[in-house]
Amino acid sequence: MDELLDGYRRFRATAWPERKALFEKLAARGQRPQTLVIACSDSRVDPSMIFDAGPGELFVVRNVANLVPPYQTPDHAHHGTSAALEFAVKVLEVANIVVLGHALCGGVRAALEGGPAVAQDFLPDWIKIADPAIVVAENLTKDPEERRRVAEYACVKLSLRNLETFPWISERVADGRLTMHGAYFAVATGVLERLRPDGTFGPA
Repeated sequence: MDELLDGYRRFRATAWPERKALFEKLAARGQRPQTLVIACSDSRVDPSMIFDAGPGELFVVRNVANLVPPYQTPDHAHHGTSAALEFAVKVLEVANIVVLGHALCGGVRAALEGGPAVAQDFLPDWIKIADPAIVVAENLTKDPEERRRVAEYACVKLSLRNLETFPWISERVADGRLTMHGAYFAVATGVLERLRPDGTFGPA
């Protein structure tokens, strides 16, 4: 915690004076981000840093392996990712959704190999969302590294498909109010790839 407080003090001493007017404006008018980013919780993958975005520019949802569950009929269970999607799309009316996958994803590795023995309460059920992506990867290659990379790419595509199962997302995509994008960040090299219309990924 001491390191975090030291960081806060640096923020107050350097960044806050420069951005005080921006934060005051955001406080007065509220947030109006144009883009929702669905990213992994991995500490090495910071969407605001990758896209060089400032306060108020991105609405970010982070979870294990940047997964979007398929739409479910509303009930009284807890649907954190779906609730965030609903807020971003229906309340904030974002114009873009970006699903951001990344290399060396621990969540994808758990989906491929099984979750850690010490994390069996919630993780196994969550990463079952990735099962269709894992099937794709296992059918394409037996090489462990290549299989992981293919699965990481496939999870981005799976989340994009699952997004379209939400009726209020699919209708906005159909009428042009909302555009969806896939992206993939290589942690070791800093290269960002985009999902292209032909279904492949290439450097942005």
